Amino acid sequence: MKILLKKTGVLMLALTLLLGLMTVPVHADSPLFTIESENALLSSDLQVTTEIYGQSKPGFSGSGFVWMQNSGTITFTVTVPETGMYAISTRYMQELSADGRLQYLSVNGVTKGSYMLPYTTTWSDFNFGYQKLNQGSNTIQLKAGWGFAYFDTFTVDYANLDPLDVQPVLTDSQATPETQLLMNYLTEVYGNHIISGQQEIYGGGNDGNTELEFDWIHNLTGKYPAIRGFDFMNYNPLYGWEDGTTDRMIDWVNNRDGIATASWHINVPRNFTTYQLGDHVDWKEATYKPTETNFNTANAVIPGTKEYQYVMSTIDDLAEQLLILQDNNVPVLFRPYHEAEGNGGLNGEGAWFWWASAGADVYKQLWDMLYTELTETYGLHNLIWTYNSYVYNTSPAWYPGDDQVDIVGYDKYNTIYNRTDGLSGVPNEDAITSIFYQLVDLTGGKKMVAMTENDTVPSVQNLTEEKSGWLYFCPWYGEHLMSSAFNYPATLKTLYQSDYVITLDELPNLKVNNPTSNASLTPTTVEFDKHTPNPSDKAITVNFNGNTLTGLRIGTSALTANQDYTLSGSTLLLKKEFLAGLPVGEHSIVFDFNQGQDPVLKVKIVDSTPSTSAVISPVNAAFDKAANLAQDVSLTLTLNGRQLTSITNGNYTLVSGQDYTASSNAIILRKSYLSTLPLSQNTITFHFNGGNNAVLTVNVVDSSVSAPSGGLTIQAFNGNTSVSTNGVSPKFKVVNTGNSAIQLSDVKLRYYYTIDGEEAQSFWSDWASIGSANVTSKFVKLATPVAGADYALEVGFTSSAGTLNAGQSAEIQARFSKNNWSNYNQANDYSFKASSTQFANNEQVTGYINGQLAWGIEP
Repeated sequence: MKILLKKTGVLMLALTLLLGLMTVPVHADSPLFTIESENALLSSDLQVTTEIYGQSKPGFSGSGFVWMQNSGTITFTVTVPETGMYAISTRYMQELSADGRLQYLSVNGVTKGSYMLPYTTTWSDFNFGYQKLNQGSNTIQLKAGWGFAYFDTFTVDYANLDPLDVQPVLTDSQATPETQLLMNYLTEVYGNHIISGQQEIYGGGNDGNTELEFDWIHNLTGKYPAIRGFDFMNYNPLYGWEDGTTDRMIDWVNNRDGIATASWHINVPRNFTTYQLGDHVDWKEATYKPTETNFNTANAVIPGTKEYQYVMSTIDDLAEQLLILQDNNVPVLFRPYHEAEGNGGLNGEGAWFWWASAGADVYKQLWDMLYTELTETYGLHNLIWTYNSYVYNTSPAWYPGDDQVDIVGYDKYNTIYNRTDGLSGVPNEDAITSIFYQLVDLTGGKKMVAMTENDTVPSVQNLTEEKSGWLYFCPWYGEHLMSSAFNYPATLKTLYQSDYVITLDELPNLKVNNPTSNASLTPTTVEFDKHTPNPSDKAITVNFNGNTLTGLRIGTSALTANQDYTLSGSTLLLKKEFLAGLPVGEHSIVFDFNQGQDPVLKVKIVDSTPSTSAVISPVNAAFDKAANLAQDVSLTLTLNGRQLTSITNGNYTLVSGQDYTASSNAIILRKSYLSTLPLSQNTITFHFNGGNNAVLTVNVVDSSVSAPSGGLTIQAFNGNTSVSTNGVSPKFKVVNTGNSAIQLSDVKLRYYYTIDGEEAQSFWSDWASIGSANVTSKFVKLATPVAGADYALEVGFTSSAGTLNAGQSAEIQARFSKNNWSNYNQANDYSFKASSTQFANNEQVTGYINGQLAWGIEP
């Protein structure tokens, strides 16, 4: 019944679109509207001319052309017969800059984006993409960004939209039947409907409740999303642990009849230089950010390098999980190495993740290496390969190619940043249709385009009016879905209950019938402790259900019968010698049978052997840079049988004999090194050949420098005002209220809060007026907790952030979370203000200049 209803919805939608198209007149030869630029409304700083610096520019139409230098606006009005998408273009010349010249387009007073006009010494056409115009009169304006271009005409015409007819041909010709069946369905609904999706939290967030967002959606709309987003980040060779992702994917597809998509936030060691392949690395010493590691991505595609070997080990861990999914007939919309280009550029200058830091060419080699390894070496054929693109002029250079991409994705985060709807402080329900069709054009319409991540979900009205054919949407978890700052509940309810959106209950049967009875295991999970004095083999009962066991494997590594395990009747013994040889962590042993789904045994290896760690004393120290007060810092060292191997501060390794001296019972940090540290708290880590690292926190001040009186004001508000949240979102504005300039690198801010459960934390600068790359952060644990605070987020700036002149301000839009995504209680946080929704003076956020308090009241 549900399939019949959905087909009816398709027919009604198709009829609506057809009727809309029938009102459009035939216009094969002439566009809907063209205006000579000299006839538009021009601001006073523009001029109409026929030559530039005495040189004529023949070929223009009309009486001349408009010369725009570094300012000015060109405005005109166009009347259209119906609301819909229209193409806006200009005939221009730009012969100043080979890198292009930036201009801004607005429609009806709303900025629609920035556009880089390419270099050309002849009159050429430039397309501003498809824009939504309303029935009747519309005002269009071009405003100079970097300016310096000549404009001959502007044209508005009906949008020639791609038919969105994609063939169900996968790049992997050996795709499993279930994968091909899913691809058939996706291409069938593409352009006619949008499939609902939702990203789950990972790593034990939401206090272990992975259903929080899904139940929230169901309670609001009566529906569940059809697609569920997962992440394989915790299956890695550094600190990898079993968080149940693979099992949840199997359950979602096989038991709840949904569709699974997965990304891969794979980490690298922060200090790759000292890292030894195969070593355990605490998750706090791992990262995916290129600014936090010395991992050389360019080496990762060169066989024989340590980077290459590391990447191959990550692929092996990933393949182990994907093979389990394949054995259980689970197809995956697989989205690896996502959001590569970041903020744009060919050489990795805009990269947010390590896999893009070496630029487009290396990135495509990484993609090819992953694609080839998974499909050919590991025999994985249950993947629909999804590539994240952007719409910069450099974006096509990052595309891996039609032969290795099945779906093109785009991550829409424009509720607070990158808005094009002219509003502020409310969810942005724009369908970003112009971006959608730019991504369609990336492959000439051969690949489907999906909204693979988003904050605000577009309204159904915008999606249908603009004929925006996104394959699916998938909000990120937490506040991105459930906060009314990002999504209006009424809009979500209307969307989920509309005929245009496909929900879980409306999916057809996407399984290939398999009448074979599957084998099963009891138990399905075992634990083995390497420290047990007299360990025993682990017994597993096998229910064959008429099938034949052909072997056991971990990933692609086969276990040896009668050595690693024995089988007698229905009892299989995993030998203690084999188990003792496995590294500490979670392992999945696949039982291969001649038919049916292959059951998986989860094996947890632990080692309770008591270990001793070296310690230092004290763990907190102070250092004053003032010349007459600077002193070496002396520490007592208790080795407990360990050896000191190195001392690091971030990515820098201190040099013995230069930065410090060490003996068997003492370490001296030299003042010559400590004087190079920035003001405020610095973390120095002591590494040993076993046990835990030791950490020294050094508070660096300079009493010889006085902070200017009254020269700094901090304004702030919270973007997320929920009492309980897994993400705190403070917004800061630093205002120079003094009479002289301030170097931003001398400024620090502190936001005070309670951590509500000790965990490592991560910080993101989503946007900053001085550039997010110039924003630094650290989490400071207060030596003595006080009411409302046991931690402070300390925000600082690099030297590249520049100068804040008198009267000027700098804005930072920030977020931070615990790495296990558990919740904070903001109600008892010192710096939190639930009532403020815009920037206002906040004395409970403190500001410092050269380490001296210049604003606010410390708790």
